[in-house]
Amino acid sequence: MTQPDPVSAPTESQHEGTPATRTVPLHSPARVRELLARHGLRPTKSLGQNFLIDGNILRAIAEAGGAGAGGHVLEVGPGLGVLSAEIASRGARVTALEKDERLRPVLAETLQGLDVTVVWGDALDFDYAGLPGGTRVIANLPYYITGPLLSRFMRAAPIVSATVLVQKEVAQRLVSPPGSDSYGFLSALAALYGSVRHVRDVPKGAFLPAPDVTSSVIRLDFDRSRPPPPPELERFVEAALHHRRKTLRNNLRMVGHDAAQIDGALADIGLRPDVRAEDVPLAALEAVARKLGVIR
Repeated sequence: MTQPDPVSAPTESQHEGTPATRTVPLHSPARVRELLARHGLRPTKSLGQNFLIDGNILRAIAEAGGAGAGGHVLEVGPGLGVLSAEIASRGARVTALEKDERLRPVLAETLQGLDVTVVWGDALDFDYAGLPGGTRVIANLPYYITGPLLSRFMRAAPIVSATVLVQKEVAQRLVSPPGSDSYGFLSALAALYGSVRHVRDVPKGAFLPAPDVTSSVIRLDFDRSRPPPPPELERFVEAALHHRRKTLRNNLRMVGHDAAQIDGALADIGLRPDVRAEDVPLAALEAVARKLGVIR
């Protein structure tokens, strides 16, 4: 990542615009199209650029994320700065990670005078452990890197919550309990670090351009009062749920655990030998991991 770069103030000609653009809200379709056209830009599909154009959704995300005076908020993929401006208007200090440097002049215009620092570079390379303690993530995540980003948020001790827009399918996986159709490793990983709740669904028409899928706002709260789960446990849970519709026994045999030891561990904690991986609660998976000597 590059060093943090406070957004520079634009010249009068850069931000004044026509009377119409000065009075039209930043998130309106007309203003978004005008901004893009004036800067010669088009949304880039490979970067997951779908810009929010619904003011009610923007306010709901900022509210659900806990954006408030004096707080520190991390945003990933600010795009045109619409959500950044909403968060900063509530008194929060915003750090925004943006990969597309074509947006430099746009963000200089839309974020003028706001407490927003833009860091230019790939969010997958950012040092999340270096953030201020108590940081809250509030973001419309690029959908193609949602999983890796959520994993980084969970493991970064300074981040206490993440309120994010994701594909509805991903949201369903995150909030699903064991035994449900969408339960899997992502569900278990979220439970290892804290809790997750569904805030609201977001229709395709709330974006420009409209994505191919319905989206959802979710909030993850991370319990930093307890020790983080050991990496060995994370790897064990991932292997156990890799083929979630197969039996837990078969999944564990596939990664090298002894069949007799697996049978003994399952019997000791009261699980059937043919129990499917997706039906095993997280606490039971941890118990099996201890029985097999994966963790102590």
